[in-house]
Amino acid sequence: MTSTGDDRVARGEQLVLATLIGGVGNHAGAWRRPNSRVEEKYDLRLFTDLVGRAEAAKLHAVFLADGLRLETDTLRSQPFAGLEPVTLLSALAAVTSRIGLIGSISTTFSEPYTVARQLASLDHISNGRAGWNLVTSAWGEENYGRSLPPHDERYERGAEFAEVLFALFDSWAADAITVDRATGVYADPAKVRAIDHVGKHFDVRGPLNVARPPQGRPVVAQAGSSEIGQDVAARFADVVFTTGRTTDEDSRRFYRSLKDRVAATGRDPGSVKILPGVSPIIGRTETEAKAVERELNGFIDLVSGRAKLSRQLAGVDLDDLELDEPVPLERLPQESQVQGRRSRFGVYRALVEDGWTLRRLIHWEVASAGHHVPVGSSEQIAELLLRRFEAGAADGFVLLPSYVPEGFTLLTDEVVPILQERGAFQTEYAHETLRGNLGIGPVA
Repeated sequence: MTSTGDDRVARGEQLVLATLIGGVGNHAGAWRRPNSRVEEKYDLRLFTDLVGRAEAAKLHAVFLADGLRLETDTLRSQPFAGLEPVTLLSALAAVTSRIGLIGSISTTFSEPYTVARQLASLDHISNGRAGWNLVTSAWGEENYGRSLPPHDERYERGAEFAEVLFALFDSWAADAITVDRATGVYADPAKVRAIDHVGKHFDVRGPLNVARPPQGRPVVAQAGSSEIGQDVAARFADVVFTTGRTTDEDSRRFYRSLKDRVAATGRDPGSVKILPGVSPIIGRTETEAKAVERELNGFIDLVSGRAKLSRQLAGVDLDDLELDEPVPLERLPQESQVQGRRSRFGVYRALVEDGWTLRRLIHWEVASAGHHVPVGSSEQIAELLLRRFEAGAADGFVLLPSYVPEGFTLLTDEVVPILQERGAFQTEYAHETLRGNLGIGPVA
């Protein structure tokens, strides 16, 4: 069962918290702060420091996003995506022991057998802490020699991709490896089987050539919030990353809708953790936080910001628009017509419908990437997270600190302890695997 009312903490429920570690912060101007470690964006030591601090705070997982092309129109004014997730997570597995390691991998521009090998290997290397963020990709096709499939077709492929991965992980029985030195039997071939998958998008014989992962299968996360994206999440996801909606009621409405979809598939709604993104600007006081916000917004490059916003608005031309005039709604397609990031487009289209100016939209995109950006003291941020949890609007959050390292440190060293003192967050890891720590149990 899943709870959607007040007093969740009183009933013994606790938040699930993950954090995105991109190196410099979620705000596009954060790298320009004097203490940012932007020069170390490709240095393993930066990520080792961040994941070490996250694990010391007992966060459930770190999350790595990914991109499949270089956005040259914003390169002048902001760092780009960076290191490939599976490679980096494999390195971080060696310097951590309990925190989950979740990376994004595209189902549109990858093959399931290769990804199954990568994830099973990461799960073994980390002793059961691997996770996969299933993404369908809205761009990057020019680097893979193919056109971008339509939106719904990408999700159909993503669903079949997950089916193949699950079958490959299950192609080894849990007791297939016997290691009997006396008889010379290493493994029982009868307990390793082909999957013989023949589908619309994939033909995969199997079995996997990496033994069954310690978790049975790595944790599956999914971030799409379109109608078909929610359907895929309801069928396959253990964790759902979603855009951090601004109001409690919007968050609660999405939460209830997705839990209902999970139940409709026959799964336990409580086994799927819904984690909205929140990108706080934290200060030791509210005054300090607002000063940091002003500083960050002073770094905004309106030229690259306009280019970023255009991508979120399905590529519409914004070059002729005045900054302090509303974006004309008639320029935008309907959400159902968008073949890129449909649900994210819907968030921005709603803001255009509300009459937001081009400047305000650019500032919001650069500061938030579509997520909720609360500004306040550590106490205020902790209160907001707890309120939304108690309101039945989330099972936890993906925390995207707006600036690093100071904002990250305030998150782990001040916000998290406040939540722990109130009994809303774990003070120790209860299990060795990510599945165990998320409370979603092993795969049979």
